[in-house]
Amino acid sequence: MTDTKTPWHLWVVGILSLLWNSVGATDYVLSSLGSEWWFDVMEYPPEGVAYLGAFPAWAHGAWALGTLAAFAGSILLLARSRHAGLAFAVSIAGIALTTIYEAGAEMPVELAEMQPAWFPVMLWAITIFLLIYSIAMRRKGVLR
Repeated sequence: MTDTKTPWHLWVVGILSLLWNSVGATDYVLSSLGSEWWFDVMEYPPEGVAYLGAFPAWAHGAWALGTLAAFAGSILLLARSRHAGLAFAVSIAGIALTTIYEAGAEMPVELAEMQPAWFPVMLWAITIFLLIYSIAMRRKGVLR
């Protein structure tokens, strides 16, 4: 493949996705560390903190994959790495496993009320878009 000029939209998509995925990665890391400051800033109810703390290891790992792989995917996209698509695919696998866990778990009402009903749909849509976008950019020779 020849080295293709980087289109302007890659920078827009890459920067916006990095900002978006930074929030998810920050939430995962600080929640996993049990940061009282973070729980206060995000106004997590005590029931929500207990719910997150009770995640089984596999669900915790899925949450890590979903957030940290998406964050890595954004960095790889900005670096024009062909591995961005793989990172977004791993993120989707993590989101799928987390979704499965949350579908069967009893999320406290106080925590469920914090998240708008449209948020999971938007999360899936953005991540699928980023996967498709990175695959398209790789096929066009933009990602190397």
